[in-house]
Formats: sequence, C-alpha cells, structure tokens
Amino acid sequence: MIRASTSANEEIPTLELTPLIDIVFIVIVFLLITANAPLLKLPVDIPQATENPSADVVSNETLVVTVASDESQWALDDTQFERWDDLKTALLTRIQSKQSPLSSHSISIATDNSATAESLVKVMSLLNEHQLKDVQILMRQPE
Repeated sequence: MIRASTSANEEIPTLELTPLIDIVFIVIVFLLITANAPLLKLPVDIPQATENPSADVVSNETLVVTVASDESQWALDDTQFERWDDLKTALLTRIQSKQSPLSSHSISIATDNSATAESLVKVMSLLNEHQLKDVQILMRQPE
C-alpha cells in the first residue's frame, strides 16, 4: 500500500519496475523469434480433370428401402412388406440376382420420422451382415 507521509525520515514510495521490464523483454524476444519463422510448404500434385469419367465409377442400380410406421413397415422400391422375413428375402434376392458383386450395389434407406428405431436397425444390420458398403440414409431438413 502506498502511504503519504509528512516526516522527513521516511522515503518516498516508488513503484518496482524490474518485473515489468522482465516481462517486456520476454514479449519482445517471443515476437522476434516467431516473426522470422519460415512458412512450411508441402508440394501437392493435383491431378487435372479429364473428359472421360473414372473407370472406378460404375452406374449402379439404386435400391430404396423405406422404413415406415404404419402396418406395412417396410418397402423395397414400390413393393410393401408387413413382415421382416418377406423384406429380407426380397432384398437379398434382388441383390444376388445381379451379375455384379454385392459391394457394387447402392442402397438408400428412407425412414419415416415416426418409424421405430428397431426397424431401421434391422435393415442396417442386414446390410452390414452382407458387407454392403454403398448405403445412404436419406434425411429431410427440419422445417
């Protein structure tokens, strides 16, 4: 605490500037070191676009599996199914009837917002068991 005194024997209070000078020098050294740091660059080769589509892209048939909340819980494209076993059989028959391998099929899952999570998990589990990789879940933005 700084006190004002009237006696001649007491010293005039002063502020200690040594810690302030130490901090200023540390900040100056930090700024000098970081200001001269070279920017690191990594060369990246970006391939040029070609007019021909990639050979990896294959036009696949997209199967749409719908999970609903009414009595016909599932649908495969336009065919509705009330029982899980019927949908499972139809989906596996549809996938295996193609000449291409199973992993080349594209499947979209559309769910009703009042559908049960159990129905969706059953479909996803079946697709996972048969190692289908190209699966999308269709979602709608809230209004």
